[in-house]
Amino acid sequence: MRMHSLLWLTGVLALLSGTGRSADAQKTAPRGRWPTATPSSVGINRAALDSIDEEIRSGQYGYIDRMLVIREGKVVFDRAYPQDYVAAYGDSARIQNPLNAHDPTGPFNYFNDWWHPFYRRGRLHTLQSVTKTVSSVIIGTAVTRGDFPSLDTPVLRFFDTTKVANIDDRKRRLTIRHLLTMTGGLDWNESLPYIDPRNTAHGLEASADWIQFTIDRPMMREPGTAFNYSSGESALIAHVFRQATGWDIEEYGATHLFAPLGITEWFWKRTPSGTADTEGGLYLAPEDLARIWYLFLLDGEWRGTRVLSADWVRESVTPQVAVGTGANATQYGLLWWLYRDPTEPDGFIWTGSGFGGQFPMAFPARDMVVVFNGWNILPRQKGLPFRQLQERLARAAAPRRTRGAGAAR
Repeated sequence: MRMHSLLWLTGVLALLSGTGRSADAQKTAPRGRWPTATPSSVGINRAALDSIDEEIRSGQYGYIDRMLVIREGKVVFDRAYPQDYVAAYGDSARIQNPLNAHDPTGPFNYFNDWWHPFYRRGRLHTLQSVTKTVSSVIIGTAVTRGDFPSLDTPVLRFFDTTKVANIDDRKRRLTIRHLLTMTGGLDWNESLPYIDPRNTAHGLEASADWIQFTIDRPMMREPGTAFNYSSGESALIAHVFRQATGWDIEEYGATHLFAPLGITEWFWKRTPSGTADTEGGLYLAPEDLARIWYLFLLDGEWRGTRVLSADWVRESVTPQVAVGTGANATQYGLLWWLYRDPTEPDGFIWTGSGFGGQFPMAFPARDMVVVFNGWNILPRQKGLPFRQLQERLARAAAPRRTRGAGAAR
């Protein structure tokens, strides 16, 4: 009798401690649409959200399309801001330039309002480089399921090396992990405005084969030694994924990431050679993008389904390389931007960042996900004061228990 009681008590304690997150996840992950609540009911200062909303509506931050705030699994603030993108960019859509590298009616004309920022003027919003982060998450689902090789596998293993230019010992040491941390070492300059033809990303998008264009680039440094932002390295992920798993990354993501989370609508652009555009081609509704970020707050488990291992979640949002210098430098995970939380001494805000103003972010100490979408794509345009808004949002929400990988520093 005592042994049975002891076993029963042990089980209860397990549910309340380590495995308690599973039950908690089942309670908070939405079954269908996100439930709603008022900001005050979940400990958010409504006035802080209203002030940001007023600044957006006044045009202070240029073209902003959406602001969505989710806390404790409930939508507490959701605003859409209609914009006239024909008036804003219609003339530029007809002039060939680095933001219109191919057919002016096609999906890589960033001024064409049939394609940008909304897919066919509907509800799906371009994510641009947030696609990189989602591609990393899909790799995580494949790692969790045992379908993907070690991240330390050399990238050239997935190519016919007789057809790759500029191979040297450094390129032979380039691994999948380097692609996921922007430390590949390929000769790449993406620091210029995207309207500038000297930006290497222009050469990528103007080429007929993005994979060949990138893998043929000469090396500029030893892989793994320094952060250098490269959309080309992220474009390689589509090829590597297909060669490593036998699956197209979109199909695998639809099956093993989107479906468990209840995401049923998306669009994913294809490069001219047919691969999924893993550097910037995915479109999602903001409320569905938020599901992916909330999955990380739930340690990779969604309503009882293990989508990602807790280890993958933790590694993804643990700093792998510094983007800048100094004690407060921005850090980079596995295609995740990690910004210092101004209210947590050693904590980070887990963020994606996409051209034009795509900013999904998770505040792990606050059980909160915020998504901003916008379309400010020209130099010197107004835009969101990203770091300032992060601080305002963090201070607007009362701290909550750190969940799952939130303990990662």
